[in-house]
Amino acid sequence: MFGIYLKRELGRRKKAALVIALGLALGIALVITVNSVSAGMTQAQDKVLKSLYGLGTDMTVTKARTAPTSGSSGGPNFKFDAKSSSSSTQSSDRVQTQGGQALKSSLVTRVAGQKGVESAVGALSLNVTKVDGSFTQGKAKSSTSSGSSNSGGQGQPGAGSSSSGGAPQVQGGGANFNVNSYSVAGVDVAHQGLGPLSTMKVTSGKTFTTAQTSAKVALVSKSYAKEKKYKVGSTFKISGTKFTVIGIATPDSSESDTDVFVPLKVAQTLGDAKNQVTTIYVKATDSKQISTVKKEITANISGTTVTTSADLASTVSGSLSTASSLATSVGKWLSIAVLAAAFLVAALLTSSAVSRRVREFGTLKALGWPSRNVTRQVVGESIVNGLIGGALGIALGVGAAYAVTAISPKLTAQLGSSGGGGVGGGPGGGGPGQQASQNTLEIALSAPVSLTTIALAVGLAVAGGLIAGAMGGWRASRMRPADALRSVS
Repeated sequence: MFGIYLKRELGRRKKAALVIALGLALGIALVITVNSVSAGMTQAQDKVLKSLYGLGTDMTVTKARTAPTSGSSGGPNFKFDAKSSSSSTQSSDRVQTQGGQALKSSLVTRVAGQKGVESAVGALSLNVTKVDGSFTQGKAKSSTSSGSSNSGGQGQPGAGSSSSGGAPQVQGGGANFNVNSYSVAGVDVAHQGLGPLSTMKVTSGKTFTTAQTSAKVALVSKSYAKEKKYKVGSTFKISGTKFTVIGIATPDSSESDTDVFVPLKVAQTLGDAKNQVTTIYVKATDSKQISTVKKEITANISGTTVTTSADLASTVSGSLSTASSLATSVGKWLSIAVLAAAFLVAALLTSSAVSRRVREFGTLKALGWPSRNVTRQVVGESIVNGLIGGALGIALGVGAAYAVTAISPKLTAQLGSSGGGGVGGGPGGGGPGQQASQNTLEIALSAPVSLTTIALAVGLAVAGGLIAGAMGGWRASRMRPADALRSVS
């Protein structure tokens, strides 16, 4: 009886049922879209952090930063001999550990032994400043400053700067040189799955083998290889040491902060940093206990700074951060408001429809139907309307999420310092904190729809039907047989 009556009444009131269903569908579709976009934002932020930290890296350990000593130079010294033969070309490399902040390699073992740590790997970040130029002899007329050598042959270009010319002017001659810099990461060839190379994929050539601990071989990033026109088999020198390119590495997402990768022991020799590392990459045994592991390392190993991905997440700015904030704040409250309005409209429309069925329900009561049967009938119709609305809402929401994924709008992420002592040292730039001012990553937004989101939509559809049915059923239960007689007259 219930099913037959339900089918007949829904068939008679198609227009009213469709209006109620559409109202719920719009609210549910918005919830699905906002949830999917928020999930896409989270994935995008994870890509940004992985490009800094490496896949599977939960935190990094670096040396606690200290204030620079008075009189310390802002860049590497280099010598340039102005007394050499006329029109001679000279070249000089200066290799420095990033920021001068290095830890003893033995700390890698200590960190790995801390409670909650699954594995730890050390890496060494270097800056190489290359100076190329020539002098022609003559009598010095005047001298210049930044990025140039003087006639005495020494100067201090800022790290990472690049200049051409600007040398002291000499009568009957002159000087011209360029200052360029690039980043080098020393990686533990026996543990490449954690650390600088973990987010890089070798797309040409091959990666290091465990036997190449002291080999003069290198991987170069795809962008740096393109800039320098390197390919597998190419050679280059760092401070007179000749390296052979064995592979071209492409980052999984965004651009690499490191130009050249070499075995850790070789990097330590280049940087005059024997048995030293600048960064220790750490993987925890349980990702839910990262904060506890951080406290453990900080308490037991003094003079270090421990930085987690959560610390880095707070430093991400740009359109990605703005859009994420909008999705999680404005989007959430907008979804709640629209959904609440949809529930209210459905309830009011159901109550209004019940009021127009006074004769029907009054007659049923006169024939002996108890109030609970009338209420059950109204609630049943409302739940069916809610499920129809849920189906339409899921279709609309999934369609909107698919459209976002298909369009893949580009968002930018700028990586800033987390304040305090800076953040952990990522390869090739002194860590994400220092690299931030230089790095703007571009991320394609997607909107994945999970089964959890679909289940939430079904739950909201049922909830909307129950709320509308409860109000309509309450209205119907208050009707009396006499109301039916008055409606006839």
